Amino acid sequence: MNAVRRSILALCLIGAHATRGETAANNYFAIQVVDEQTGRGVPLAELKTVNNIVFWTDSAGLVAFHEPGLMGQEVFFHVSSPGYEYPKDFFNNRGLKLRPVAGQRAKVKLKRLQIAERLYRVTGQGIYRDSVLVSAPVPLKFPVLDAQVLGQDTVIATPYRGKIYWFWGDTDRASYPLGNFGAAGATSELPDRGGLNPSVGLDLTYFTNADGFSKPMCPDSSFGEGLKWIEGVTTLRDETGAEHLLARVAAGTGMQESRDWHLALFNDRNQTFESLVRWDIHDTHDSAHPFQAREDGIAYLYLYPNLRVRAELNALRDLKNYQAFTCLSGDGKFHGKETQVDRDFSGRVRYSWKAEADRLHPGVLRELTANDTLKRSESWLQLVDLESGAPVEAGRGSVFWNEFLHRWIMIVSGAPGDVWFSQADTPTGPWVYARRIATHGRYNFYNPTQHPFFDQEGGRLIYFEGTYTDSFSSASAKTPRYNYNQIMYRLALDDERLAVPVPVYRVKGPGPVTRPLLREGVEADGAWGQIDSVAFFAIPPTLPRAGLVSLYASATGPGWQTRAPTPTSRPLFFALPVNEKAGSDPSTAPALHEVLRSESGEPIGRVWKNPATVIPVGLQVRPGP
Repeated sequence: MNAVRRSILALCLIGAHATRGETAANNYFAIQVVDEQTGRGVPLAELKTVNNIVFWTDSAGLVAFHEPGLMGQEVFFHVSSPGYEYPKDFFNNRGLKLRPVAGQRAKVKLKRLQIAERLYRVTGQGIYRDSVLVSAPVPLKFPVLDAQVLGQDTVIATPYRGKIYWFWGDTDRASYPLGNFGAAGATSELPDRGGLNPSVGLDLTYFTNADGFSKPMCPDSSFGEGLKWIEGVTTLRDETGAEHLLARVAAGTGMQESRDWHLALFNDRNQTFESLVRWDIHDTHDSAHPFQAREDGIAYLYLYPNLRVRAELNALRDLKNYQAFTCLSGDGKFHGKETQVDRDFSGRVRYSWKAEADRLHPGVLRELTANDTLKRSESWLQLVDLESGAPVEAGRGSVFWNEFLHRWIMIVSGAPGDVWFSQADTPTGPWVYARRIATHGRYNFYNPTQHPFFDQEGGRLIYFEGTYTDSFSSASAKTPRYNYNQIMYRLALDDERLAVPVPVYRVKGPGPVTRPLLREGVEADGAWGQIDSVAFFAIPPTLPRAGLVSLYASATGPGWQTRAPTPTSRPLFFALPVNEKAGSDPSTAPALHEVLRSESGEPIGRVWKNPATVIPVGLQVRPGP
């Protein structure tokens, strides 16, 4: 009898719970903001009433609206979202009028202006808050709060032993303003091993303390007191084939310098990192996203495109094994205004890999150019906006090989909130032309990184994320729930706007003439050491775009031709038409271009100028261990 009563009581409770849930959902008017191109919900869209009540869409693009006094009334909502746009009305207001009725829904379409598609928020509280309130389906186990995490700064991630391991910097908690400053961590399943498709979301399983809050991955017992920042997370195998997870940790760190640095090894039993080696260096952290590649048969771990070490556990321990890609003479150290640049007999700057040299990060490059030690055209990193020709001050980001483009691609920050895309033939460039792919209004979006383990369709679709924060920005207010958290984006590399030009090299010989070749031609001819210079930049034949001109090298003399020499010939590259009106496409700004001519001197195409004087090093670098 007691069992029957318990069953009846359980059924009553289930019914009561369902009724409360249904009633709660019916109390709200659901407004979904969607991308008109994909129909997918747009996170981070702002809806604001005339009396300045502000709502922000969740990761499904939903707002659960229930405002006493406004239900059943005609309500005007101003609609905005960085990188997206709602059309203006007669009075230049971007928004629409809705009548909120409990239990009903409305859909608002936004035009996406930026190239990258905003997908969802990865971390923090209330990722699917509004979806839960209106009883919409959600993909996550914990859609509103996970491991008590409210905010997380700067993501570092890598696959390890069949899972993806995620690490972050400072982590805010719900119960007190001070949270976890010893690096947080979590795992997720790989998409092909039961994990979510990265277009849908990330189901994280945090490493937690007994109280349920995210625990420090770099505890004081191993790294000392103070803030710890983790970077350079990677995996290497030892001589037995066992896989190990390693990282570099800046300990006792501030904005300017650290107390010390450590090479750290992940302890799978304790699920924390432990210090292997302590280094008496005091550089601040810089968010390294390593990759492995081979050059001359040697496997290297590239911590940054211009800092590498042999991909061996023992090599990582000793700083004497680390090489920097540098043009600084002597020991390769930066000595302020006393720094000297290595040049050949003609005065052209020379880059090489030097052991124990200083890494030429963007800050050092800016200082070298500011005091005229190095011209901007001599920098290994000198991004130019393909739309305007204006210089882009590159910040932090990532570089990885992309199989779809068959080139190295960079995702990097610029001015606060801007994210840029570029491609190059080597990890060290030449990095020149770039496209802005995302913007965040007056907000910042720093430390972006691609996640190559999420690449889809042979690398045609890539994913990147970064930290959305008011820090170091001109934002006038903090966005509720989104501030100081990670947002995921998707980028389709076959988008015509991402047809970024690549170098066309002048290759010596045979004899006194030079041949024009793209990297693929240099590779096929084994002409690594015969490159004289970069002649100009052009669109590679793998990225056809409407309105471009196919160009072939003339077989009979200097000049170019638009006709294929044989029926099976592929164009060497694509150029812009000569007669295209300046300004019809922002990337056709005349200041960026030079005209190519046929043998008879007739102008037949326009290519992008080469603003760099650097000869690339390492064209034969190939990805993989």
